[in-house]
Amino acid sequence: MLREAGLDPLEVIRAATLDGAREIYEPRGVEPPMGRIAVGQLADLVIVPENPLVNLKVLYGTGHTRLNYETGAIEQVGGVRWTVKDGIVYDAPKLLESVAAMVEAQKAAR
Repeated sequence: MLREAGLDPLEVIRAATLDGAREIYEPRGVEPPMGRIAVGQLADLVIVPENPLVNLKVLYGTGHTRLNYETGAIEQVGGVRWTVKDGIVYDAPKLLESVAAMVEAQKAAR
């Protein structure tokens, strides 16, 4: 919706991350402990195979579809490849698979 409102991709990413953190911390009179990758800072990351500033859809957890103009085929591209949370690196596709398996197990148990 921010993109539809006219913000460019970098402004959308800032609004969803650093600006939101500032809104939480500034009323307390505290500088957010995030906003850059550095020792002592919180740096949760998502790593994608393409540049999200060119196309924000690559940030979708499972990517998105697009037409390959050379082959005429629809292909799945983008998607979060790695997630880093509190310094722990997660393989995002494997994490999605394990969550799907947990959901199926719960459905079967019912």
